[in-house]
Amino acid sequence: MPSVILIGSQWGDEGKGKVTDFLAEKADLVVRYQGGNNAGHTVVVGEQEFKLHLIPSGILYPDKTCIIGNGVVIDPGVLLKELDYLIERGISIDNLRISERAHIIMPYHKKLDEVIEESKGASKIGTTKRGIGPAYMDKAARVGIRFVDLLDNEVFEELLEQNLREKNNLLAKVYDTDGFDKDDVMEEYLGFADRLRKYCADTSLIIHNALKAGKNVLFEGAQGTLLDLDHGTYPYVTSSHPIAGAACIGAGLGPTQISKVLGVVKAYTTRVGEGPFPTELNDEVGKHLGTVGFEFGTTTGRPRRCGWFDAVITKYTVRTSGLTSMAVTKLDVLTGLKTLKICTGYRWGNEIITEFPSNLKVLAQCEPIYEEMPGWSEDITSATKIEDLPVAAQNYLKRISELSEAPVSILGVGTRRSQTIIMDEMF
Repeated sequence: MPSVILIGSQWGDEGKGKVTDFLAEKADLVVRYQGGNNAGHTVVVGEQEFKLHLIPSGILYPDKTCIIGNGVVIDPGVLLKELDYLIERGISIDNLRISERAHIIMPYHKKLDEVIEESKGASKIGTTKRGIGPAYMDKAARVGIRFVDLLDNEVFEELLEQNLREKNNLLAKVYDTDGFDKDDVMEEYLGFADRLRKYCADTSLIIHNALKAGKNVLFEGAQGTLLDLDHGTYPYVTSSHPIAGAACIGAGLGPTQISKVLGVVKAYTTRVGEGPFPTELNDEVGKHLGTVGFEFGTTTGRPRRCGWFDAVITKYTVRTSGLTSMAVTKLDVLTGLKTLKICTGYRWGNEIITEFPSNLKVLAQCEPIYEEMPGWSEDITSATKIEDLPVAAQNYLKRISELSEAPVSILGVGTRRSQTIIMDEMF
């Protein structure tokens, strides 16, 4: 069964959009299985740049079926803006399908996200305030509104009335802010429903039938391993599960139907938002990585924090997601740095730690242990095979592969589709 899960192996923003877009050429279905519009992918096609937040990157290919799975939480207003954005740029959206079981982000979710974050003061976690967390909270509390519910006027009105009774009371009495009028929300969201109705489907069945027919299916994750609700740097995490195991739940298939798991990693490390970051660089090298790598969040525009490659993290990802190989992106950004450093472990007091710690206090006190390697100055952006790279670049790739305990199958040496070196085919 030719099915591949693609995940982020660091704190997100690893360049998954480009890798997804590249692999989508040989895929028949591209499935997004978790997260919401708090994530973003940037894809460069020719001279055009596309920024996507909810719709799988495969939409840029007219012959691919693109699925938003049940594990995604959907802001219908944002989704429609993204659809209009693609239509205006000549991209067909006819092959989009949305799971009828996916949960809907409501206005009160966004308001609660904002007021809860603000109430935390210095303890804020850096949420995007898009309503993602509160939507997942309602899902777990069994009071959420699913896409299939939105399409039934009577069911939607009943669920909305129940939710507003609680949410308006909470907003007024706890956060001293205004709530929402049921009729206003009904009018807006039923308008969304009219436009989105044709995309609703039993997407688990579509995926099952595709795999049964021997078609290639690519499962696209958002964010990254260290933002996973269980396995990330909790509480500085997202509200879903970016690791590979979540693809089965968020798309509706069994683990025996997965062939490969590909982890996308940057040739260095970045993160957006709050929380410990052992290899973070607040110096000229950090500025170089941020400037040359154009490290700004696709969704928020916030500058990303930059640091050296952390093999403790990638080894942890290999373990928690069962990576069969890695796709290394942005190797070209390291060009021009005389010396490169790779974090091989952490020093915590008198202890040496080689496995990623769950205790956030410990992580915040960890100092990286570095292994140094020579850099290179040659331009690598036109390389088409691994042998085209300077020896120093080849040695760097070999070493991060050894330390991470996973082979490198795909290498990015620039932003374009053509600037990709393939060592092992996924499909």
